[in-house]
Amino acid sequence: MAEPVIADEQHSPQPVLLPHDRHDADPGLLASLQSLLATVVIAVFVITFIVQAFQIPSESMENTLLIGDYLLVNKLRYGGGKIGNAFVPYQKVRRGDIVVFHYPVNPAQHFVKRVIGVPGDHVRLLNRQVWVNGLPLREPYVRYSSSVHDVYRDDFPQVDSIVQGEEGRWFEQLKKDVQHGELVVPTGEYFVMGDNRDESLDSRYWGFVPRQNIIGSPLVIYWSINNNGNDYAGAGTASDKLLRFAYALTHLFKITRWDRTFRLVN
Repeated sequence: MAEPVIADEQHSPQPVLLPHDRHDADPGLLASLQSLLATVVIAVFVITFIVQAFQIPSESMENTLLIGDYLLVNKLRYGGGKIGNAFVPYQKVRRGDIVVFHYPVNPAQHFVKRVIGVPGDHVRLLNRQVWVNGLPLREPYVRYSSSVHDVYRDDFPQVDSIVQGEEGRWFEQLKKDVQHGELVVPTGEYFVMGDNRDESLDSRYWGFVPRQNIIGSPLVIYWSINNNGNDYAGAGTASDKLLRFAYALTHLFKITRWDRTFRLVN
């Protein structure tokens, strides 16, 4: 801003505004813009490095996570690289953890599963029972939705022939990683499965999750909606998304599953 012009000593000194000074931004507006910018920067930082929101679109983790659950994922739990790990305490990925990760077959997609095997573990399934390192795994969270016995799904691993839904690349790798009927988890890889064992497309069908693919761990269900009824019937095209959003706003209390909202995930 230009310095004020001082009148001669015969008059009281008065500041004189030059023409362009009269068009300066309102200080109140400038402060509001600065506050908004700071808020956006903080929000971007939080979303990028601390927490991120995800929606559960499938039934593979029922009944731990349901379709319509909205999660906040803790992205710092397992560390954020060598620099971040020097300042923020982090944990190792452990057996039993629920993790969100980039789907190895298509990294643009995000999956959520439970870790069953960590590097070095020997994993197998016998009639649905998971065995790790020769011991049966206690899994009170597991749900079985089918009464039909599937040899590949329930007595894993099977290396005789490829089955429907199995990735071809994984079929070839599986034969190399099986020892004495058990799958050995390599260094830097994790074997994951859905809690809804009969309806989960997981490591049995497409392979291990590399450590670098793991984003974090679900922290809390911040909102949960019941969309299993007929309220969304006919919705499916791009133009229907606005209608579904409008419906959610006008029926917020009706569709919210209050007993699941703000529930910690474990």
